[in-house]
Amino acid sequence: MKKIAIAMLFAGSTLLMADGAAAFAKCAGCHGQNGEKAALGKSAIIAGQDAAKTVEQLQGYKAGTLNQHGMGGVMKGQVASLDDAAMKEVADHIATLGK
Repeated sequence: MKKIAIAMLFAGSTLLMADGAAAFAKCAGCHGQNGEKAALGKSAIIAGQDAAKTVEQLQGYKAGTLNQHGMGGVMKGQVASLDDAAMKEVADHIATLGK
């Protein structure tokens, strides 16, 4: 029974990581496949960034209250379709990049 429960937990966490990675695909055009690029030569490199910080930033961009490096308008459009769960998944994925 324990083996089944552990296997289910592992499978669930793997699926969540896959969802975050899939959602990150649209970010990769500017931030790089592994979050290693300064987006449009302006932003900080996001690879390995703390997930809570990333969620906070994504929420700010979505709300239109954050305009880091003059990228508020671009980022607002990019995150408009993300709900809180998707933001968390993307942020968790970003936190694993570059490690």
